[in-house]
Amino acid sequence: MPARKSPLRMFLAACIIAAGACLVVGILVAGADKANATGRDFIQYWALEQQLAHGANPYDSDAILRLQRSAGLDKNEPIINFSPPVAWIFFLPLGWLSAKSGLIGWLMLLLVCLAVSVWLLWLLHGRPESRYHVIALGFPPALWCLVAGQLGIFFLIEVVLFTLLVKTRPWLAGASLVLFAMKPQLFLPFFLVLALWSIARRQFAVMAGFALAVAASCAATYSFDRQIWQQYHEMLHTQKVVDMFVPTVGMALRFAIDRRATWIEFIFEAAGCLWAAWYFLRRRAQWDWSTDGALVLIVSMACTPYSWFTDQALLFPPLLVGLYKAQHSLIALLLFGLVCLGGMVGLIAQLPLTGAFYVWTAPAWLLWYLYAVRRPEVDGVAA
Repeated sequence: MPARKSPLRMFLAACIIAAGACLVVGILVAGADKANATGRDFIQYWALEQQLAHGANPYDSDAILRLQRSAGLDKNEPIINFSPPVAWIFFLPLGWLSAKSGLIGWLMLLLVCLAVSVWLLWLLHGRPESRYHVIALGFPPALWCLVAGQLGIFFLIEVVLFTLLVKTRPWLAGASLVLFAMKPQLFLPFFLVLALWSIARRQFAVMAGFALAVAASCAATYSFDRQIWQQYHEMLHTQKVVDMFVPTVGMALRFAIDRRATWIEFIFEAAGCLWAAWYFLRRRAQWDWSTDGALVLIVSMACTPYSWFTDQALLFPPLLVGLYKAQHSLIALLLFGLVCLGGMVGLIAQLPLTGAFYVWTAPAWLLWYLYAVRRPEVDGVAA
């Protein structure tokens, strides 16, 4: 039985963490200004919510450009968000904040979600003495989320909450995935398995919780703009989203063969769904979301036709399963460090997220995970 930590040590550790958090927040507040806001993807969320909060079209490119230029953007093209209007209600407070105040609040929220994710992962894995869960604080996709002001850390905490609640609070587990609806292309194999699992177990609470949460958020968003879906559809046609390069394997294959053949980028997505269905049917009797679901989630990310490096922040919980499984393998740990180092190079060099450099990252996480979990358990350490 592990020895209990002394209250003094716990208090000192809490003070160190609090001091670190205050330092980070102070740096954010001191460094945030209008120019800083427009240099991040955050500006697209801020401008969209400004429009939505005041009853205007959140996908109006001209209005978005005017707002972004008023905040300091020095470009002639607006930064438009292409996510469907299913959960914008959760970020509506940005509609009543200035760009600077919104950026500070946004980054602080991301930091809180990242810290809570680390703590919940520690609980989820039985409060281990090892500190692998703390790696999340330096996980390159998560750090890129903070730099770019992207959504990946929100997806990260949703993955953690789902894994934590799926056995005991299935309704809440499903509802906790509501933001997944903003980027459904990231999760098609995962959602396919979730549907098959619900049917096989006759357990529909998870899917019902997700559906109700999405319906409620859509209704709340719709109440602010009753033409929002029509506006979204028009934006997709005018912005020509299909012509933009995104660093995924499917997109790279399409651009290498025929840019006009958009079906090519969905080949891996279709293959991932077929594999996920086969994998679930093979393991349905002993299915465990914390381990089997981990692999499905990584495959979903590796096969998606449209994603950014920042989205890969949600992969840390399944990768942590691999870290615990392979914690006695020096080679596996070194390989994990090398993949992280590659992602860190992109961060330090400020390589654009739209560049081809990041095509390799999602497949690399998948290959590393397969190598890590193939090893037998050592000293009774389970995945």
